[in-house]
Amino acid sequence: MTLVYSTDAGRMCPGCRQPMAQCTCKQAKAAPAGDGVVRVSRETGGRGGKTVTVVRGLALDEAALAALGKQLKATCGSGGTAKEGVIEVQGDHCDKVIAKLKALGHTVKRAGG
Repeated sequence: MTLVYSTDAGRMCPGCRQPMAQCTCKQAKAAPAGDGVVRVSRETGGRGGKTVTVVRGLALDEAALAALGKQLKATCGSGGTAKEGVIEVQGDHCDKVIAKLKALGHTVKRAGG
């Protein structure tokens, strides 16, 4: 059985069985593969009716994803999170997020309705 989460260290790497912050193998360091198109959508499901702007498809590692998430949250003036290859910004800020990502040189597509 593989240890996935520890209350002492948080998420564990499945390859080297170290905490993700101290991972030495390249399994956790590899950026997720994407098709080169960043998709921005608005979601409310599973959040108690609250709206969030979701950014998917960024081929960035966790540190770069967190930095970009911080920039997007500052642009929109709201909170949010960046984890598991997805950036969530609280509120309906699709237009602001798309404009910022295009200014940073990403290929952006609006997903959903």
